[in-house]
Amino acid sequence: MRTGVLGPCPCCNTEIEYIYQTENIPYFSDLLIVSAICSSCGYKYVDTQLLRDKEPVRYELKVEREEDLAIRVIRSMSASLEIPELGVRIDPGPACQGFVSNIEGVLDRVERILKGALLWGDDTERGNAQKLLGEIAGVKNGTVPITLILEDRCGNSAIIADKAQKSVYFIDQEQ
Repeated sequence: MRTGVLGPCPCCNTEIEYIYQTENIPYFSDLLIVSAICSSCGYKYVDTQLLRDKEPVRYELKVEREEDLAIRVIRSMSASLEIPELGVRIDPGPACQGFVSNIEGVLDRVERILKGALLWGDDTERGNAQKLLGEIAGVKNGTVPITLILEDRCGNSAIIADKAQKSVYFIDQEQ
């Protein structure tokens, strides 16, 4: 189902069309996609919202070879990603977006954040970012092994690989 709703652009207030479309995507449940593009100022908005939850799930994957970079990663808006060897943890928040990518794409996302730190960080932050960028390059060429942990309290995320270890994710009730 596809519906268009007119509304103001949040940047320039020009009236634009917000498209609401439902889809059924493999590995996800029913999905609502909301998108808008402003032809006046170039503002773009895309968001996905899962319309159904499943049992909480946890995936753990050892990334040891260059070929592992092609393994598919499906992250919903409610999932956290962690790479302990790099000290990287990405938790869901109000602006969190779901995505379908692969291990290399996840590393690319981390690289973009680190490259931003090179521009605005202090000397210590820039040094740490540069070190992590070097480690990510090693992961990408297959010389630095990592573990990717994906935890989703709504159960709508996955790592699609036979070698990924799937388990029930027990949620700490105090969180």
